[in-house]
Amino acid sequence: MTASANSSTTPVADAAAAPAVPSVPAAATAAAELPGTPLAVEIAGAVDITPQALRGALGRFATGVAIITCVDPANGERVGLTANSFSALSLEPPLVLWSLRQASASLAAFQHSAHFAINVLAEAQIDLSRRFSSGKEPDKFGAGQWSDGLGGAPVLGGSTAVFECERVSAQEAGDHVLFVGRVLRLADAVLPPLLFHGGRYHLLGEIL
Repeated sequence: MTASANSSTTPVADAAAAPAVPSVPAAATAAAELPGTPLAVEIAGAVDITPQALRGALGRFATGVAIITCVDPANGERVGLTANSFSALSLEPPLVLWSLRQASASLAAFQHSAHFAINVLAEAQIDLSRRFSSGKEPDKFGAGQWSDGLGGAPVLGGSTAVFECERVSAQEAGDHVLFVGRVLRLADAVLPPLLFHGGRYHLLGEIL
C-alpha cells in the first residue's frame, strides 16, 4: 500500500526570549538527530534518502485502510484497490485526497472516471483488504456487500465510513498521481477500524 505523511508543528515559546543558537549545517543536524540508525546514510556530507529508507520511515505512521473504487468509463467495469494514502484536505469545501502509483494498472480508470468512493474498512473486513490488494484475484467484487454509489462507484456495506466523491483533480507528483475529490455524500458507523502500521495490519488499542 502506498503511504502519505502528515507534517506537524510544535508551538515554541516567545522566540525573542530564546538564547541565540549557533547555526549548524542541515546535513549535520539531520545526521545528529538519527545517530546509528539505518534510515539515514551520510554520503559526502549529505543524508541520502533511499526509497527503501523512506518506505520504512513512512511505515511508522499508523493509518487506516480503505478500498477505493470507481467505474471504468472505457468499459463500464468496476475497479477497486486497497490503499492507505487517504487523507482529509479541506472541510469547506469538503475535500479529500489520496494517491496512486503511476505504474498501477488501475490508474487510467481513476483518471477518467468522474466519481470515486473511499470505503474505510472496519477490522472485520481484513480479508477484503487483502483481496483488493492482490493482483491475482480475478473477481475482487465477488466478496463483500457492494452497491452502486454516485456515478456507479461501488460502495461497501459494513465499512466504518464511506466518502462518495466527485473527482476535482488528478495531478502527477513524483512516481504517484494525487487525486483530490469533493465529498458529495458520506456515511459513518461506530465500528472498530482496521489499521496498518510497519507493514502489518493492527487492531485499535486502548484509549489513552
